[in-house]
Order: sequence, then structure tokens, then C-alpha cells
Amino acid sequence: MAPYVTDVTVRWSDQDAYGHVNHARVVTLLEDARTGLLFDAATRAGVAAFEAGLLVATLDVAFRRPIPWTPAGVRVVMTAEDVRAASFRVAYRLLLPDGDGGWDERRPAATAGTQLVPYDLATARPRRLTAEERAFLAEYTADDASAGPAEGPGSTVDPA
Repeated sequence: MAPYVTDVTVRWSDQDAYGHVNHARVVTLLEDARTGLLFDAATRAGVAAFEAGLLVATLDVAFRRPIPWTPAGVRVVMTAEDVRAASFRVAYRLLLPDGDGGWDERRPAATAGTQLVPYDLATARPRRLTAEERAFLAEYTADDASAGPAEGPGSTVDPA
């Protein structure tokens, strides 16, 4: 299957005193990308339950190189991994412009992962993934999470 790909705007205020995007703001960029997948794309696919409650159980980020502000923003490539009965992981590759109008897929600026748990706000308890949610996530699984964005009908690029 294909990864979900989205471009995210980097705000001027996301920079720190060193002139690159602050580490905490990188987590916000990943969150913006993730909501595109799990709320926007899922709702368009008829899967709205994620919006009803979804918790981040774990978050890990590896910063590989500085992320400068650019008018192009950043590209985030996401895949679903380790889909279980009541949790799943989203893996991220944050890409920078390559200077030739494309994206530097060989050297991601950051890689990350979040373990997510569907949550029932009414009962204040975790819940199981529905069959529809599992099918939706299956569209974004990849045999090799480090693979670049796929071309074709399974690939999604949403402008920020």
C-alpha cells in the first residue's frame, strides 16, 4: 500500500534563536500532518470514529538535521504500522525541499512515530479499532516504512 503524504506550512514563529524550527514545534508539524490523515482523509473515506477520541500513548522523534524555515514548508510521509486490536503506530518521515523543486527523500530531517489508542470519551476508556478503521489504516501500511512516497491511486498529497 502507499504512504499518506502531506505538505505542512512552517510558520516564521516556529523558528528558535538558532534560526531553525524548534524541536517542540516539529512535534506540532507532525500533529498537523497526522490530523490530515486520521481526521480529514479518514472522514472523507467514511471513517469518522477517530475524531471521537484518539490518544497519543507514546511519541518518539529522531532529529536528523536542522529544519530551516522555507516558503515550501515541509513534506511529511506517513505510514500505519503495528495495527493491533486497540492501538496502532503512525511512522513519519519529515522531508525538506531538495533545492530543485522536489523533496530530499534520501535525507529526512526527522523521523518519528506515535503509538495511538482509540478512546471512548463517554466512558473514559480505550476502545477497540472498528473493522472500518482497520481497513482505512491498511490503505496506508507499507512493507518498507522508509520507502519514499508512492505514485498512483493510493498516494495522497494534500496541500497545507
